[in-house]
This record gives sequence, C-alpha cells and structure tokens, in this order.
Amino acid sequence: MRNRMVLMVAAAAVLLAGCGNGGTTPGNSLASAPTTSADAAPAMPADAAPKRGTASDDAGLTVTNIRLGHQPGFDRVVYELDGPGAPGWLVQYTDRAVQDGSGNLIDVAGRSILEVRILGSAYPFDSAVTPYSGPDPATDPAAPGIAGVYRTTVFEGATQSFIGVRADRPAFTVTTLSNPTRLVIDIAGAP
Repeated sequence: MRNRMVLMVAAAAVLLAGCGNGGTTPGNSLASAPTTSADAAPAMPADAAPKRGTASDDAGLTVTNIRLGHQPGFDRVVYELDGPGAPGWLVQYTDRAVQDGSGNLIDVAGRSILEVRILGSAYPFDSAVTPYSGPDPATDPAAPGIAGVYRTTVFEGATQSFIGVRADRPAFTVTTLSNPTRLVIDIAGAP
C-alpha cells in the first residue's frame, strides 16, 4: 500500500511538472508576449468590417510621423506615436470625412474614406511631444492604393485622421507595434 501511495505521489508530481510554465519566468509568459512584431509576416487583410482596440489606462500618445508603404497585396499606413501607454483605435469606413469638434467636412481624394481614431491620445502641450507637422495630405507614390492620409487632429482623447483609398472599401487590418509605438493599417490592394 505504501509503495502504491509513493508511486501515485510521484506520478502526480510528474503530471504537475508537465503543466508548469515551461521555463518561462513570471511576467514573461506566452500570454504577455507581443502579438505583433516588425519581423513577423503581416496578416493579409480579409474583411472591411470596423476594427476596435482599447487603449491602456496610462495612454497619452501623440502622432509624431505618418509613413506610407507597399507590400505584396496591400498598402500600409503607419502612424508613429510618442508618449506613455499603448494606443486604442476605432478604424472604419465612412461616407463623409467630418472633423471632430467643428463638424467641418474635409475633402478626401479617393473612392473610399477610412476614418482612423487613435484612442488614448494627448494634446501635444500635455504630452510634451512634438506632433506630426508633415504634409497634409501625406502621400507616397510607392503606395498606389492610397490617395492620401489627411489631418491628425486631437479632440477629447482621440486623434482623428482620414485615409483616402482609391478602391471601393477594400479589406484592411489594424495592428500595433512597439519600440517605437506604432499603429499600422494594412489596406488590401494590387499585388
């Protein structure tokens, strides 16, 4: 009987060891690992449904740069951000570009308008970060599906921007990257 108890305890210990964290240290589990990286192959855009993400509680970010580029199968818009925390977002197609706060209409080139709201934003005077001051709209002939990226105005904790898309509401994805913090929007397009 005693040998049987020792054998059961030993078997339980082996089973529990197999359920351990596999050598990871606290705070370094797979659940806390980044879900995107600059080296990872991007997911191809599959749908045009609105996309949402929640900002971290400490977010106070300011857009510092906008970059456009092209990858096989999609065009990319990158909003570079500086300040504390991680951004949230609401990205969706809209029929008209209406500026937050003023209600003014913005003339956006292209067949479709993708509205981008970067949540967890801070006014530059609050974040002490130098804001984006490049062209409006930002354009790049290397990204042929994007007619332009318009405005980056902050209103009530959200930076609003519009992407003029040359196609009729193509699929898109939204991801974040870190070091530096970036919000990345990939829009399906020509190869």
